[in-house]
This record gives sequence, C-alpha cells and structure tokens, in this order.
Amino acid sequence: MKLSELNPDTLSREEITTLMFHDTIDDQQTGECILVFGAKTIHRVIKAADLYHDKRAPKILVSGSAARWGENEEPEAIWMRDRLVELGVPSEDILLELEAANTTENVLASLMVLQRSIGLNQIHRLLIVSSPYHMKRCHLTLTTYMPDWISYSFCSDDRESGQRNNWWKDEREKARVMKELHSIQQYVKDGILKDGDVRR
Repeated sequence: MKLSELNPDTLSREEITTLMFHDTIDDQQTGECILVFGAKTIHRVIKAADLYHDKRAPKILVSGSAARWGENEEPEAIWMRDRLVELGVPSEDILLELEAANTTENVLASLMVLQRSIGLNQIHRLLIVSSPYHMKRCHLTLTTYMPDWISYSFCSDDRESGQRNNWWKDEREKARVMKELHSIQQYVKDGILKDGDVRR
C-alpha cells in the first residue's frame, strides 16, 4: 500500500510505530556532518553535541530562521549554536543556515550551506538530529530533495517520552505523532514529498 492511500485513523498502535519509527533508528555510523533541524529545544542541541563529542562527525549544521517566532526573535540556528558552544562545541565547527522556516526549507537551504562549506560531492553520510516524532518527515524530505548518493543516520533526541517504545503513553507526544502522520500524508498528496510503499 502507498503512503498516500493510508487512513491514519484506522491504523493500530503497532502499525503507527512501524510506519513512524522503523526507518529512523540510529545505525551508529559516522558521517561528514550532523544536520540539526530547527527548533528551540535543548533536547536536539544536547544530542548534536553528544554526537560531535563522540566523534561521529566533525561538523554540525544548525538550520532554522526566526520566521516562526517573530521578526524580533533570535533565529533558531543562532539559539542552537550558542547552546552548542556552551556544551563545548567549537564555534568554527558549527555551520549556520538562517533562512529555513519549515522542514522542506531546512533541507533545501542546507543544501547550499553544505555545498559551500564541504562540497556535496564530499558528503557520503549525514547524521540527522530532530525530535523522535519528526524523524519520519525528515527522512522523507531528505530522500525527496537531497542527492541520492548521500546516506543518513537518524539520531533522534533522547527525550524521556515520545520514543518508539513509549510515544502512546504521553498524551502530548501521542498527539504529536498523530498530527505528524496526517501532515506527512497530506504533503505526499500535495506532491511535496515522494509517495512510496509503506511497511505496516
């Protein structure tokens, strides 16, 4: 069955878990850069810093503008960079993307930053950092818009709730997963994301 053909409201908890979390498990490989999708949440920053200090990748790219927060607000990327520096990441190893206001733009705008700073032809693997519930959309967006020779390690943040094994136990995290699933399907139907067969 295609993703566009699913009825999210009829899926079992196990089917939702497989659909939303199966393809986004960290394989522990190293890469050329850690890409952090924008949000002012310390969970993602801590995860990116841990990956950097574990020498999983030599650079961190933080992506995100102030568009969701207002003109006078600090861009997400700047906020994340400052927290990363506080966690011991050298500023020269942090790349900034300051234009993106959503997941699709995170990927598209990061392409130019990666090209200019590293060279897309030099990138074989990116480590992807975001919230657990957001990883499926990150995966689909990356495989829709990024060059097909780049592989990914999906390193969701380490928040206590909202993980593959407990997302349904917290009502807020459960609502996030269900909202995300509906959004993903709509993006597929709108042609923003590529459709494909789903594992259930």
